[in-house]
Amino acid sequence: MSVTGAHANVRLVRPARSEAADGPRTTVGKFLAIDTGVSSVVGVITDVDGRGSAPDGTLTARVDLLGEIQRIDPGFTRFQRGITGYPVVGDSAHALGSDGLRVVYDTAGADTINIGNLQQDSSIGAYVKVDEMLRKHFAFFGSTGVGKSSGVAVILRAILAAKPSQRIFLIDPHNEYARSFRDKAQVLNPKNLKLPFWLFNFEETVDVLFRGRPGLEEEVEILAQVIPQAKGLFAGVRGGEGQTLRKIDSSGTLFTVDTPVPYRLSDLINLIDERMGKLENRSITTKYSRLIARIETARKDPRYAFMFDNANVGGDTMVEVLSQLFRLPANGRPMTIMQLAGFPSEVVDSVVSVLGRMAFEFGLWSDGAVQLLFVCEEAHRYAPGDKSIGFGPTRKAISRIAKEGRKYGVFLGLVTQRPAELDATIISQCSTLFAMRMANDRDQAVIRSAVSDAAASLLAFVPSLGTREAFAFGEGVALPTRLRFGQLPADAIPKGESLNNGEYMDASNGIDVAFIEKVVERWRGATTGTKRKAAEGETNPPGSPALEAERPLLREAGLNVRREPSLDAGRLPLAAARSPRK
Repeated sequence: MSVTGAHANVRLVRPARSEAADGPRTTVGKFLAIDTGVSSVVGVITDVDGRGSAPDGTLTARVDLLGEIQRIDPGFTRFQRGITGYPVVGDSAHALGSDGLRVVYDTAGADTINIGNLQQDSSIGAYVKVDEMLRKHFAFFGSTGVGKSSGVAVILRAILAAKPSQRIFLIDPHNEYARSFRDKAQVLNPKNLKLPFWLFNFEETVDVLFRGRPGLEEEVEILAQVIPQAKGLFAGVRGGEGQTLRKIDSSGTLFTVDTPVPYRLSDLINLIDERMGKLENRSITTKYSRLIARIETARKDPRYAFMFDNANVGGDTMVEVLSQLFRLPANGRPMTIMQLAGFPSEVVDSVVSVLGRMAFEFGLWSDGAVQLLFVCEEAHRYAPGDKSIGFGPTRKAISRIAKEGRKYGVFLGLVTQRPAELDATIISQCSTLFAMRMANDRDQAVIRSAVSDAAASLLAFVPSLGTREAFAFGEGVALPTRLRFGQLPADAIPKGESLNNGEYMDASNGIDVAFIEKVVERWRGATTGTKRKAAEGETNPPGSPALEAERPLLREAGLNVRREPSLDAGRLPLAAARSPRK
């Protein structure tokens, strides 16, 4: 009936009720082919209007034009995006059958992966061009409970099957993906992760020591001066130059606060002690003792063992850490799942920042020798669109992968249930999008701005998608595709790990005083650190981490507080305790 650059209005003949029941129904979401003589223009129905229909029962349908099936030779056809020859008023239109759908969507080949089947025709597989999806990044959106985690697992399993050498690093905030990959992935958590504190850059270190709060300017300034000195001291001793504490000068070290080289916490504290000992005005030493207390509290907190184990022994383990994190060599397990649920909440952002930054830096300095896919679940937590919230270095690390990672073989996969809260600049770098059911208007608006105009109208279907259904847009698919992800085996469906595997207990299942006592013991044991202190050789620890954290407050109150001399080699004791102030 009419044609524009991106749309056409088509008159549909309303079938008799008996015919409608027997044959396929032509309605919204269905594909039509408009015959132009040399090709068939393919479009999708986005609106059907029966108001003011003609007496003969015809309806008006709006069709979004997507591409065309070209007739190359007799018996051979090919689909391409875009329209080279537009239809004219009067051309006939018909429903695109299975043969036509296969021409458009059945793109199986060495460069594709099968992740499910078409919603239009379950006999046709849903194929994605794996290299296009990876090299240009992808994003995965969907509300809770729509099968988002299962869809992500299907895609990652298909990638590993098609590209066995592809390294994948998955940030798993809810500890739910391990069962999906079993023999293909190593699982890291606070119990087996070794991420030395000296690999953290300055901003990340401050975030850890101040427990996710902004650092006090005076203490941050001291750290910025002594960390390079501690690195220089370690390098000098390790190099056999016999450097001593008092020979190190901040102007002479070759290291910056961000240089990823080892240093010892004992050296760091000794340097702070020395500075404090040179002060004649006792009233300004509080900031030094308070900073030492922060460092000691973090070191003795068993929840931070993954950072501070062997903190005063030293050793350059950067090669071993990189080998473990990024599976080099893979040894049959090319994937790493980083489970975050067991980490202290105040340090999670810093850990993700370190991992993202190291992934990019390794790709940069290795000239992209190893391709790595960095998948970030709950991405809106680490790269929020609001610059006033979240941890800046984490957002910077993920943004850097999005903007520059493809040049160095580092690719990004974003997974989130709230795209409206994710940094829009990062979303714009993802060329393939998977949108599952979402009802929030803001979330839909973000996706609408990220897809082409020709596909934007299809987002009207997003709120009505079924479980495990998604729309795929972008470079990885031939056309905007409504698909249903393949069904995972029951024992491979992502599921959060918990003490009782999701089964609630009641009085009949053994809830008694003894059970509660065990819970309390585990609860307190998380921050007691008795086992760790014994392992470090501290026979008579001066106090718990909680007491150490209170010392600066006691000092500010003018109370007589003394910290026992450390048992660490080379450690300088603090000056004598101050007298109480009135």
